[in-house]
Order: sequence, then structure tokens, then C-alpha cells
Amino acid sequence: MSAQETVDSIQEINLSYLRLTQRMLQGDRVLGMSRLGLSEQIADLLLSLTSAQMIKFAAANQLLCLFRFKDQTILGALTKSATHADVALTGAATLL
Repeated sequence: MSAQETVDSIQEINLSYLRLTQRMLQGDRVLGMSRLGLSEQIADLLLSLTSAQMIKFAAANQLLCLFRFKDQTILGALTKSATHADVALTGAATLL
């Protein structure tokens, strides 16, 4: 993958993330803020972005979203075999 392809992919992910964020916040603001790890001020700002502003913001060369898996236990629970999927998902949800 070339450097430009990497940048293009990052920008595509950023725009998708911003659109998803707006949909989640519009659907259930409190739940969306919790799931995304956003403060009330950041949620307000993201909800106020126009399509043009989102495109411009998404054009950054670095990811706007990040993994919130700070604990190996959470990531480990999500990667267990399918036979333990229900238990892993319940455990991961509890830890989050």
C-alpha cells in the first residue's frame, strides 16, 4: 500500500466515523456519548458540523477515532473462540 493509499484510507475512515458519530448522537445522545467516550461539549460540536465541515475535518492525515482498549482483558474477551462468544461479549460489555 502506498503512502497516498494510506492517507486516502485514513480520510475515508475519518468521514465514516464522523457520520456514524452524528447518527449515534442524534439517535440517543447519552448512549452515543457513552459509547464514543465523548464529553457534552465535543458531542455538541460534532452534532453542529455541516457536511462540508465534516469533509474538511476528515481530510486530516491522522485518525480521528482511537481504540479504547486500554486493558488486555477487554480485547482478549472479544477475541475468544465463537463457542465462548456470548460470555466474551457479556464480559467485554461489563468491563466497558
